[in-house]
Amino acid sequence: MAAEWDWTSGEGLLGMDDPAEWDAAYERGESGLGTAAIGLAFHCSLEEASPRILRAMRLADRGQRGFAYTAAGTAARLNGELTPELYAALRAEGHGGFAQSAVDDTLDYVPFRKLPLWFKWRALASKAEDKLKTWRLHVTYAAEDTRKALRRRRS
Repeated sequence: MAAEWDWTSGEGLLGMDDPAEWDAAYERGESGLGTAAIGLAFHCSLEEASPRILRAMRLADRGQRGFAYTAAGTAARLNGELTPELYAALRAEGHGGFAQSAVDDTLDYVPFRKLPLWFKWRALASKAEDKLKTWRLHVTYAAEDTRKALRRRRS
C-alpha cells in the first residue's frame, strides 16, 4: 500500500494503516505526518496510533501539528476513549488553540465516567458556559422585544 502514499503532496495519507511506515517516514523527516496520523487513527488500534499521534503533536510544522490534534479527536470519536498519554497531551495544550476541537470531541464521545478528572471539570465548565450564554441571549432578546414594543407605542 506504500505506493498509494505520496508524502510530498499528502495524497492518500488519510489511508495510512501501517504504523511501521509512519515511523519510517518520521525518521526520514517527511512532511504530512499529521495527516498520516489521522489515517492511523482511522485504521489502526488506539494502542498502535497513540504514540504516533503524540509524536505528531510535537512536529515543527504548525499545520501538521494541528492535524495531530485532529487525529486525537478522531481517535476519541472512534474508540470512545483515549490513552492516558493522549489525555495528558490534550490537557497540557488546554481547551484553546490546537486542542479545542480534540477536547470537544473527547467530551462529546467519551462517556463521562471514563474521563479523567480534568476533562470532567472541563465538561461541567462547558455546560455552565453554555447555560450562561443561553441566559444572556434570552435577556438580550427580551430587551430587544421590549424596545421594539415601546417604539411601536410611541409611533
